[in-house]
Amino acid sequence: MAWRANLSRNLKELRVLFSPTSAANRVSLSFIEKKYRDLKTHNPKLPMLIREATSIEPQLWARYDLGVERGIRLEGLTEEQISKALEDLVKVGASLKS
Repeated sequence: MAWRANLSRNLKELRVLFSPTSAANRVSLSFIEKKYRDLKTHNPKLPMLIREATSIEPQLWARYDLGVERGIRLEGLTEEQISKALEDLVKVGASLKS
């Protein structure tokens, strides 16, 4: 899980969007509750924005250099799949720097 420490090297910002009242968003909320502290500990200066809005599908957005952004829909994913999606976003950031 060394990729977690690379978030701040490869991303400029991380955003999580979800609805706190929707049943479809429970896994996303659980992921945030379990992983936020660890991610923030490894990346204290990386802006991690958690946005709640009613009637929105869960999404994970990464912003890279020069304003490039990539987003992933989280609906129907497990916590492990969300973690893998975040890892993939970090790898995209590393490839953009090359």
